Amino acid sequence: QVQLVESGGGLVQPGGSLRLSCAASGNIFSIGDMGWYRQAPGKERELVAGISNGGDTNYKSVTGRFTISRDNAKNTVYLQMNSLKPEDTAVYYCYADIRTRPSLPSRFWGQGTQVTVSS
Repeated sequence: QVQLVESGGGLVQPGGSLRLSCAASGNIFSIGDMGWYRQAPGKERELVAGISNGGDTNYKSVTGRFTISRDNAKNTVYLQMNSLKPEDTAVYYCYADIRTRPSLPSRFWGQGTQVTVSS
């Protein structure tokens, strides 16, 4: 069974940096898009960044501060977060579009990791 395990969350001061990791494991045939969503208290879950298998990236509202990357050999996606602001406080969820066989992919989700930026 496929699992996505997140790590790297924590408490940081405004202006600080944090790097999140998300590693996929299990019965993986191939991985397409990977990325990160976040959900703050009282708000809807929103896309932060995504990255294709070939390395094409897209960002929402964090351009210039956050960088998404991936290591295909490790089935891992990263989110480097710099110049953190209190409004970045949220639970961050990674996702990966994974095929367990040559067919249409399914989206798998990490367990979520808390990022808190103190104010």
